[in-house]
Amino acid sequence: MAPSAVDEAVNRRDIWKTLPPPTLYPVKEAKFEKYLTPQVDGHERALARPAGTTAIVIDNGSSSVRAGWSFESKPRLAIPPIMAKYRDRKLGKTFSFAGQDCYADTTARGHIRNAFEAGTGIVSNWDVMEHVLDHIFIKLGINGADGAIDMPIVMTEAVANLPYSRKSMTEILFECYGAPGVAYGIDSLFSYRHNKGNTGLVVSSSYSSTHLIPVYNQKAMLAQSIRLNWGGWHAAEYLLKLIRLKYAGFPGKMNSSQAENMVRDFCYLSKDYDQELKGYLDWTGLEDRERIVQYPYTEEVIVQKTEEELAKIAERKKESGRRLQEQAAKMRLDRLLKKEQELEYYKDVQRKLVDQNKKETKRLLDDAEVKDEAHLDRLVKDLERTIKRARTKDLGGEQEEEQAEAPDFSLLDIPDDQLDEAGLKQKRQQRLQKSNHDARARAKAEKEAEKARIAEEARLDEERRTNDLEGWLEDKRQARLAKLALIKERDRLKADLGNRKSLASQIRMKNIANLASDTPFGGAAGRKRRRGGDDDDFGADDADWGVYRSVAMGANKGDSDDDEEGEEDLEASVRALEADLLEYDKNFTYENTLEAQKDWTKSLLHAFRYGPRPFDSGSPAETHRIHLNVERIRVPEVLFQPSAIAGIDQAGIVEIAGDILNQRLSGIQGLDRDDFLKDIFLTGGNTLFQNFDDRLRTGLQSLLPAGSPLVIRRASDAILDAWRGAAGWAGTQEWKKATITKEEYQEKGAEYIKEHDLGNSLS
Repeated sequence: MAPSAVDEAVNRRDIWKTLPPPTLYPVKEAKFEKYLTPQVDGHERALARPAGTTAIVIDNGSSSVRAGWSFESKPRLAIPPIMAKYRDRKLGKTFSFAGQDCYADTTARGHIRNAFEAGTGIVSNWDVMEHVLDHIFIKLGINGADGAIDMPIVMTEAVANLPYSRKSMTEILFECYGAPGVAYGIDSLFSYRHNKGNTGLVVSSSYSSTHLIPVYNQKAMLAQSIRLNWGGWHAAEYLLKLIRLKYAGFPGKMNSSQAENMVRDFCYLSKDYDQELKGYLDWTGLEDRERIVQYPYTEEVIVQKTEEELAKIAERKKESGRRLQEQAAKMRLDRLLKKEQELEYYKDVQRKLVDQNKKETKRLLDDAEVKDEAHLDRLVKDLERTIKRARTKDLGGEQEEEQAEAPDFSLLDIPDDQLDEAGLKQKRQQRLQKSNHDARARAKAEKEAEKARIAEEARLDEERRTNDLEGWLEDKRQARLAKLALIKERDRLKADLGNRKSLASQIRMKNIANLASDTPFGGAAGRKRRRGGDDDDFGADDADWGVYRSVAMGANKGDSDDDEEGEEDLEASVRALEADLLEYDKNFTYENTLEAQKDWTKSLLHAFRYGPRPFDSGSPAETHRIHLNVERIRVPEVLFQPSAIAGIDQAGIVEIAGDILNQRLSGIQGLDRDDFLKDIFLTGGNTLFQNFDDRLRTGLQSLLPAGSPLVIRRASDAILDAWRGAAGWAGTQEWKKATITKEEYQEKGAEYIKEHDLGNSLS
């Protein structure tokens, strides 16, 4: 049952229990599908057709290269323009892979290179491009002994392709493969031709960029076209950055291939971005708006034991405890017997000391390893007390509280000249004992005074509450606000210390550098050394030690015991104040407490990262999940608001289309803007977002006069229509005129190009 159907009286902390189990989508990435065998039948059929009617058609895209025969309805293969090459030292062999085959080998994955420059439609790695073409021609069954291609080639290229890039491609096709002829054309114009377009505005948003090209009578007006540097590659990279920012410590491995699949499967264009964004993270219906991507994880296996096994374990523990108790009792008995023997020995020494001279007494005490008779008396008393306590414990009786003997400080009042060496030594011991005794007495007195102070404060507080409830409540409110301000300041300081560019972090690092320096600045030590002295009197002033407190504060969040105690004190104080307010202030409810404010059901950040359900940090499954919510509409929106969202200093496609229709075309004599408005054509994989046409229509209607004949249509197949259009164009008279033959190449050079309606122009 959705939250909208649940009574509002249900507590939000419990409402998630009424939600259905979350729908999990496994993460997708590029992988090896299957091995493609060379297909020689297409080449045989091409040779059987009349000369000048067949060509090899290659849609040379930066995300996928599609190749096939012009007389077929779809390409025979579509591969990414990548290759991988590495040498196995153990086998002494070099392995090369192209296209999807790069994903078949684990080592090859780490050596993948792309033929195109990242984020553009320009070929930059020509060795990769040549490797990809080799792969294509082999799979098409053209693998003769001389390596020559006996069929002309039709190849797509980017709008305003660089002359050097076209020159290099021409040289490879003629010099390396010996192609009889080559013709180039723009992919989006081929798609427009395939969809029977005549006059209109072509909106092509592909993997590397977005182009808006006006077409008049099937001829592209390239001088009036505009490019937006945003495509599918940029969208995937942008989504990947957002996810890494959202889940800073995510344990799974994220890559661009996964992001591309997320953009393709989960993103859509909002009809009203600003309005939908305001309520996207509302708890009501959030489980329907978000998409949860599950990454692979290893579940901790917990072995469940039967009741019989648990009973056996309990019995073993009981038996082990019994044996330990027996061993402990035996050890106590042995120690007791040993102490009784020692007591009997020392008592025997005491009996022997009676009526002995000093020399004999010293001999007996030395044999017993005792300093003097007083020491012997203390040993006897301690042993008697220990033995009595041990026997009482063994019998299970209650131990009597021992009366502490009054300390003896009699020697402190006797002058030193009246004492011998032993007396002076004992006097020093008594002085130390007296200082310890006085310190304990002061501590006890301070403790009693603190208890009395707390009791008095409690009495006064209770008296104040009884006599002036409103004033008492106001004091509690102000005290609570003060504590909350301290907590907020503490959290702000920790956040600042986590940012190395903040002022607090810079001051801390400055103090550390000063402490570690041989020539510190500031303080008494700095002043001393500036005067030429070498003495280090750091610490003479109590204020000097404050630097260590400033260095340690927040250095490692949660590592300092003092910080933890301070945090607990603040939290405990706030809880105590809130308990009083909850009991006596009718306007103060649980919703106003700090605990309620920290509740995950009230956290916008929790909804953003984990959705409407609680998050278990100990669950491997939940820590390996990505929740896509706002990103679903934010990433595609860059096409319409590139500056506001992604920081790209360009206009969106609505502003670009409006500029072309209202400014550029209106200034050309003989053109009617309405002819272009009647056919706004969408092609390219990036136009497949849901609501793309509706959003473009809504945006253009606000820029055009009322009643303008605005018609927006999509390509029948935004992905393959470029290849199909090129295949349909091959064999026509226009194609024959636009084809550069090998003889023309040898005569006029690789820079030679023939202009036609569907291709780039020199000017």
